[in-house]
Amino acid sequence: MEIQIIHSLTNNFETFAHKTEEGIEFWLARDLQQLLGYIEWRNFTKVILKSKTACELSEQPISDHFVDINKMVQIGSGATKEIDDIMLTRYACYLIAQNGDSSKKEIAFAQTYFAMQTRKAELIEQKILEYERVQAREKLKGTERELSQVIYEQTWGIINKPLADFMPTILLKAKDFATEITIFNAKENNMQTENEISTEHITNNRAVRDTLLSRGITPEKISPEEDVKKVERKLISDEKKIVKKSGFSQKR
Repeated sequence: MEIQIIHSLTNNFETFAHKTEEGIEFWLARDLQQLLGYIEWRNFTKVILKSKTACELSEQPISDHFVDINKMVQIGSGATKEIDDIMLTRYACYLIAQNGDSSKKEIAFAQTYFAMQTRKAELIEQKILEYERVQAREKLKGTERELSQVIYEQTWGIINKPLADFMPTILLKAKDFATEITIFNAKENNMQTENEISTEHITNNRAVRDTLLSRGITPEKISPEEDVKKVERKLISDEKKIVKKSGFSQKR
Protein backbone atom coordinates (compact mmCIF):
# COMPACT_ATOMS: atom_id res chain seq x y z
CA MET A 1 0.00 0.00 0.00
CA GLU A 2 1.34 3.42 -0.93
CA ILE A 3 2.77 5.23 2.08
CA GLN A 4 1.15 8.54 1.09
CA ILE A 5 -2.30 6.92 1.16
CA ILE A 6 -1.67 5.67 4.68
CA HIS A 7 -0.59 9.09 5.95
CA SER A 8 -3.33 10.91 4.06
CA LEU A 9 -6.19 8.71 5.26
CA THR A 10 -4.94 8.57 8.85
CA ASN A 11 -4.74 12.35 9.09
CA ASN A 12 -7.93 13.01 7.11
CA PHE A 13 -10.09 10.54 9.00
CA GLU A 14 -9.31 12.09 12.38
CA THR A 15 -9.46 15.62 10.90
CA PHE A 16 -13.01 15.05 9.63
CA ALA A 17 -14.26 14.12 13.10
CA HIS A 18 -16.99 16.33 14.58
CA LYS A 19 -18.53 16.55 18.03
CA THR A 20 -22.09 17.16 19.13
CA GLU A 21 -22.90 19.64 21.89
CA GLU A 22 -22.89 16.67 24.27
CA GLY A 23 -19.32 15.84 23.20
CA ILE A 24 -20.25 12.76 21.14
CA GLU A 25 -17.75 12.10 18.34
CA PHE A 26 -19.15 11.57 14.82
CA TRP A 27 -18.29 11.64 11.11
CA LEU A 28 -20.45 12.65 8.12
CA ALA A 29 -21.12 9.94 5.55
CA ARG A 30 -20.52 12.33 2.64
CA ASP A 31 -17.01 13.01 3.96
CA LEU A 32 -16.36 9.32 4.55
CA GLN A 33 -17.55 8.55 1.03
CA GLN A 34 -14.72 10.65 -0.39
CA LEU A 35 -12.14 9.32 2.07
CA LEU A 36 -12.95 5.72 1.16
CA GLY A 37 -12.76 6.30 -2.60
CA TYR A 38 -16.44 6.10 -3.54
CA ILE A 39 -17.29 8.50 -6.36
CA GLU A 40 -21.06 8.03 -6.41
CA TRP A 41 -23.25 8.47 -3.35
CA ARG A 42 -25.70 5.78 -4.49
CA ASN A 43 -22.93 3.17 -4.47
CA PHE A 44 -21.79 4.27 -1.04
CA THR A 45 -25.32 4.07 0.37
CA LYS A 46 -25.36 0.37 -0.56
CA VAL A 47 -22.35 -0.13 1.73
CA ILE A 48 -24.09 1.85 4.46
CA LEU A 49 -27.16 -0.38 4.13
CA LYS A 50 -25.00 -3.51 4.60
CA SER A 51 -23.35 -1.84 7.59
CA LYS A 52 -26.71 -1.13 9.20
CA THR A 53 -27.59 -4.80 8.83
CA ALA A 54 -24.27 -5.76 10.45
CA CYS A 55 -25.00 -3.30 13.25
CA GLU A 56 -28.40 -4.89 13.85
CA LEU A 57 -26.88 -8.40 13.84
CA SER A 58 -24.39 -7.31 16.49
CA GLU A 59 -27.41 -6.29 18.62
CA GLN A 60 -26.48 -2.61 18.54
CA PRO A 61 -29.30 -0.05 17.99
CA ILE A 62 -28.91 1.30 14.44
CA SER A 63 -30.26 4.69 15.54
CA ASP A 64 -27.38 5.02 18.02
CA HIS A 65 -24.76 4.80 15.26
CA PHE A 66 -26.47 5.99 12.04
CA VAL A 67 -28.43 9.24 12.29
CA ASP A 68 -30.07 10.61 9.12
CA ILE A 69 -29.74 14.38 8.65
CA ASN A 70 -30.23 17.00 5.95
CA LYS A 71 -27.76 19.75 5.19
CA MET A 72 -27.43 22.67 2.77
CA VAL A 73 -24.59 22.71 0.23
CA GLN A 74 -23.53 25.25 -2.37
CA ILE A 75 -24.05 24.26 -6.01
CA GLY A 76 -22.50 27.29 -7.67
CA SER A 77 -23.30 30.96 -8.21
CA GLY A 78 -24.21 31.28 -4.58
CA ALA A 79 -27.13 28.87 -4.90
CA THR A 80 -27.69 26.11 -2.34
CA LYS A 81 -29.67 22.91 -2.14
CA GLU A 82 -30.58 20.44 0.57
CA ILE A 83 -29.00 16.98 0.47
CA ASP A 84 -29.20 13.86 2.61
CA ASP A 85 -26.33 12.93 4.91
CA ILE A 86 -25.75 10.61 7.84
CA MET A 87 -24.01 11.17 11.15
CA LEU A 88 -21.82 8.15 11.90
CA THR A 89 -20.18 7.00 15.11
CA ARG A 90 -16.67 5.53 15.04
CA TYR A 91 -18.28 2.10 15.28
CA ALA A 92 -20.46 2.87 12.24
CA CYS A 93 -17.33 3.92 10.31
CA TYR A 94 -15.72 0.63 11.30
CA LEU A 95 -18.72 -1.34 10.00
CA ILE A 96 -18.67 0.60 6.72
CA ALA A 97 -14.98 -0.21 6.27
CA GLN A 98 -15.67 -3.90 6.96
CA ASN A 99 -18.49 -3.99 4.41
CA GLY A 100 -16.78 -1.90 1.75
CA ASP A 101 -15.03 -2.99 -1.45
CA SER A 102 -11.71 -4.37 -0.17
CA SER A 103 -10.20 -4.08 -3.64
CA LYS A 104 -10.09 -0.32 -3.04
CA LYS A 105 -6.83 0.76 -1.41
CA GLU A 106 -8.75 3.16 0.80
CA ILE A 107 -11.04 0.40 2.12
CA ALA A 108 -8.12 -1.98 2.66
CA PHE A 109 -6.40 0.74 4.67
CA ALA A 110 -9.55 1.53 6.67
CA GLN A 111 -10.00 -2.13 7.62
CA THR A 112 -6.42 -2.28 8.88
CA TYR A 113 -6.73 1.12 10.57
CA PHE A 114 -9.81 0.15 12.57
CA ALA A 115 -8.31 -3.22 13.47
CA MET A 116 -5.30 -1.36 14.87
CA GLN A 117 -7.52 1.13 16.69
CA THR A 118 -9.49 -1.71 18.26
CA ARG A 119 -6.28 -3.45 19.34
CA LYS A 120 -4.95 -0.17 20.76
CA ALA A 121 -8.13 0.28 22.80
CA GLU A 122 -7.84 -3.30 24.08
CA LEU A 123 -4.23 -2.72 25.14
CA ILE A 124 -5.14 0.50 26.92
CA GLU A 125 -8.01 -1.27 28.71
CA GLN A 126 -5.65 -4.09 29.73
CA LYS A 127 -3.15 -1.59 31.16
CA ILE A 128 -5.91 0.09 33.15
CA LEU A 129 -7.05 -3.26 34.58
CA GLU A 130 -3.48 -4.24 35.46
CA TYR A 131 -2.87 -0.89 37.15
CA GLU A 132 -6.12 -1.24 39.12
CA ARG A 133 -5.07 -4.71 40.33
CA VAL A 134 -1.65 -3.45 41.43
CA GLN A 135 -3.30 -0.56 43.27
CA ALA A 136 -5.78 -2.93 44.93
CA ARG A 137 -2.92 -5.16 46.11
CA GLU A 138 -1.05 -2.17 47.54
CA LYS A 139 -4.22 -1.01 49.28
CA LEU A 140 -4.68 -4.45 50.84
CA LYS A 141 -1.06 -4.46 52.04
CA GLY A 142 -1.65 -1.17 53.81
CA THR A 143 -4.90 -2.36 55.35
CA GLU A 144 -3.32 -5.59 56.58
CA ARG A 145 -0.40 -3.64 58.07
CA GLU A 146 -2.91 -1.47 59.90
CA LEU A 147 -4.74 -4.55 61.19
CA SER A 148 -1.44 -6.03 62.37
CA GLN A 149 -0.69 -2.78 64.17
CA VAL A 150 -4.12 -2.79 65.84
CA ILE A 151 -3.59 -6.38 67.02
CA TYR A 152 -0.11 -5.55 68.28
CA GLU A 153 -1.23 -2.41 70.13
CA GLN A 154 -4.38 -3.91 71.64
CA THR A 155 -3.28 -7.51 72.30
CA TRP A 156 0.55 -7.45 72.09
CA GLY A 157 0.29 -10.23 69.55
CA ILE A 158 1.55 -10.50 65.98
CA ILE A 159 -0.55 -11.68 63.03
CA ASN A 160 0.94 -13.23 59.91
CA LYS A 161 -1.22 -12.82 56.80
CA PRO A 162 -0.79 -14.92 53.65
CA LEU A 163 0.26 -13.09 50.50
CA ALA A 164 -2.51 -12.34 48.02
CA ASP A 165 -0.28 -11.70 45.03
CA PHE A 166 -2.19 -14.07 42.77
CA MET A 167 -5.68 -12.82 43.60
CA PRO A 168 -7.74 -11.10 40.88
CA THR A 169 -8.78 -7.50 41.53
CA ILE A 170 -12.31 -8.24 42.76
CA LEU A 171 -11.06 -10.62 45.46
CA LEU A 172 -8.32 -8.21 46.53
CA LYS A 173 -10.93 -5.51 47.02
CA ALA A 174 -13.27 -7.89 48.82
CA LYS A 175 -10.49 -8.99 51.17
CA ASP A 176 -9.53 -5.37 51.76
CA PHE A 177 -13.13 -4.47 52.60
CA ALA A 178 -13.39 -7.30 55.15
CA THR A 179 -10.11 -6.18 56.73
CA GLU A 180 -11.28 -2.56 56.92
CA ILE A 181 -14.43 -3.71 58.76
CA THR A 182 -12.29 -5.70 61.20
CA ILE A 183 -10.07 -2.69 61.92
CA PHE A 184 -13.09 -0.48 62.52
CA ASN A 185 -14.84 -2.93 64.85
CA ALA A 186 -11.64 -3.84 66.70
CA LYS A 187 -11.08 -0.17 67.55
CA GLU A 188 -14.76 0.68 68.09
CA ASN A 189 -15.34 -2.24 70.45
CA ASN A 190 -11.89 -2.05 72.08
CA MET A 191 -11.12 -5.73 71.47
CA GLN A 192 -8.31 -6.83 73.78
CA THR A 193 -7.44 -10.38 72.69
CA GLU A 194 -6.02 -11.73 69.46
CA ASN A 195 -8.66 -14.46 69.42
CA GLU A 196 -11.42 -11.86 69.64
CA ILE A 197 -10.03 -9.89 66.70
CA SER A 198 -9.33 -13.07 64.72
CA THR A 199 -12.92 -14.23 65.22
CA GLU A 200 -14.17 -10.82 64.11
CA HIS A 201 -11.98 -11.01 61.00
CA ILE A 202 -13.27 -14.49 60.10
CA THR A 203 -16.85 -13.28 60.54
CA ASN A 204 -16.26 -10.30 58.26
CA ASN A 205 -14.56 -12.42 55.58
CA ARG A 206 -17.54 -14.78 55.63
CA ALA A 207 -19.98 -11.87 55.39
CA VAL A 208 -18.15 -10.41 52.38
CA ARG A 209 -17.94 -13.88 50.81
CA ASP A 210 -21.71 -14.29 51.25
CA THR A 211 -22.20 -10.97 49.49
CA LEU A 212 -20.10 -12.18 46.55
CA LEU A 213 -22.02 -15.46 46.40
CA SER A 214 -25.35 -13.60 46.47
CA ARG A 215 -24.20 -11.73 43.37
CA GLY A 216 -23.25 -14.92 41.55
CA ILE A 217 -19.51 -14.68 42.25
CA THR A 218 -17.87 -17.82 43.64
CA PRO A 219 -14.31 -17.02 44.79
CA GLU A 220 -13.11 -20.64 44.39
CA LYS A 221 -14.15 -20.63 40.73
CA ILE A 222 -12.11 -17.53 39.89
CA SER A 223 -8.74 -18.53 38.44
CA PRO A 224 -5.60 -17.04 40.01
CA GLU A 225 -3.87 -14.38 37.94
CA GLU A 226 -0.27 -13.55 37.15
CA ASP A 227 1.87 -12.64 40.17
CA VAL A 228 0.97 -9.02 40.84
CA LYS A 229 4.64 -8.26 41.55
CA LYS A 230 5.48 -9.23 37.96
CA VAL A 231 2.60 -7.12 36.68
CA GLU A 232 3.86 -4.15 38.69
CA ARG A 233 7.41 -4.59 37.33
CA LYS A 234 6.01 -4.75 33.78
CA LEU A 235 4.01 -1.55 34.25
CA ILE A 236 7.07 0.23 35.61
CA SER A 237 9.15 -1.03 32.68
CA ASP A 238 6.52 0.13 30.16
CA GLU A 239 6.38 3.55 31.81
CA LYS A 240 10.17 3.90 31.56
CA LYS A 241 10.04 2.97 27.87
CA ILE A 242 7.37 5.61 27.23
CA VAL A 243 9.45 8.25 29.03
CA LYS A 244 12.57 7.24 27.09
CA LYS A 245 10.72 7.26 23.77
CA SER A 246 9.31 10.73 24.48
CA GLY A 247 12.82 12.09 24.84
CA PHE A 248 12.42 13.18 28.44
CA SER A 249 14.44 11.90 31.35
CA GLN A 250 13.19 11.64 34.91
CA LYS A 251 15.00 13.64 37.55
CA ARG A 252 16.06 11.75 40.61
